[in-house]
Amino acid sequence: MKTKPTDAATPLGTRERIVRTTSTLMQRQGFDGTGIKQISLEAGATLGSVYHFFPGGKQELAVAAVHHGDHEFAGLLREILDSEEDPARAVIACTRSLAEGLRASDWIDGCPVTATALGTAGRFPDIQRAAAEAFARWQSIVSEKLRGAGIPDDDANDLAATVISTLEGAELAAQVSRDARPLEVAGRHLAQLITLHRNPPGAQGASSERS
Repeated sequence: MKTKPTDAATPLGTRERIVRTTSTLMQRQGFDGTGIKQISLEAGATLGSVYHFFPGGKQELAVAAVHHGDHEFAGLLREILDSEEDPARAVIACTRSLAEGLRASDWIDGCPVTATALGTAGRFPDIQRAAAEAFARWQSIVSEKLRGAGIPDDDANDLAATVISTLEGAELAAQVSRDARPLEVAGRHLAQLITLHRNPPGAQGASSERS
């Protein structure tokens, strides 16, 4: 998923450069396709520096990269959701942002968390846990937005899980097809689902009867 751009005016420390480089490379090449030497070269750091900060090697780097992608997207997600009062419109804004990010990267940069986690499934539990924490965090942010719009807690939690899962799948489909349509369709249908939860059938009639 799209993350916030780095402020070019703010110099990064060596550790941060290594983490960001790892996140980008694993986002594009996966865990197995990314090597420590490549990370070192592209981060402008010595191998000694990489192992100084990450003595656990590539596995430890992958966990840090997942955490980085998690927090970056969480910040962007919250910013987009806060930009629209209506959660249905906010979710559509999310799909547009994801589509813009994919287009800008020539359909290369999908979700760094998913790209890293899928390549390590069943092999590295610590990477899987970091990815699970990321998805839980993103769902919590969406759930908070939905609860603020009056959707009951249980429904908001389930609906938030649906939103994040759908966005992940639609982003992957858009990346593979090099076409924003999967995200556009997902946005419209998620918006309809959210609106339905906010205004369930019969609710207006029941309110009128009570009055």
